[in-house]
Amino acid sequence: MTSGKQAEVSIALVIENVPGKTAVTDAIDRSRIEHLVRLILDSENVPWSHIGVIFSTHEFVRNLNNTWLGHDHDTDVLSFIIDETDSGLEGEVYVDVETALERYEEFNATLQSELERYVVHGVLHLAGHEDSAGRDKNQMHELEDFYLTQL
Repeated sequence: MTSGKQAEVSIALVIENVPGKTAVTDAIDRSRIEHLVRLILDSENVPWSHIGVIFSTHEFVRNLNNTWLGHDHDTDVLSFIIDETDSGLEGEVYVDVETALERYEEFNATLQSELERYVVHGVLHLAGHEDSAGRDKNQMHELEDFYLTQL
């Protein structure tokens, strides 16, 4: 199985104790998130079978960041490739909703668009894009903007 209708996108919310939880749940449009994931991976020619998008808290994402990457600090989004087989890529994207709540106004964005930007950024990492160097950061931001305008 490769990308397309048989590939699966699952979306989970792990945000029980988030102040502003209602605003977050209202801002997450599952069909738009699924469309973004499919659009990016298909456009980037990445065979895939399952992508999980998990919306969670500072604490949850920071713990993942520390445990798996050795970075003891908050981050807006993390991506992990779980498996790459003949069936395609299986991966997960973890979005820190508290960071989005704290920062979306700073960028003159809506909460929905900020959350979607984090999803796009995470999926681009799954597709092999990096943003550790200055030039890579600019290219990543351009790709984020491009895919967000495709909705």
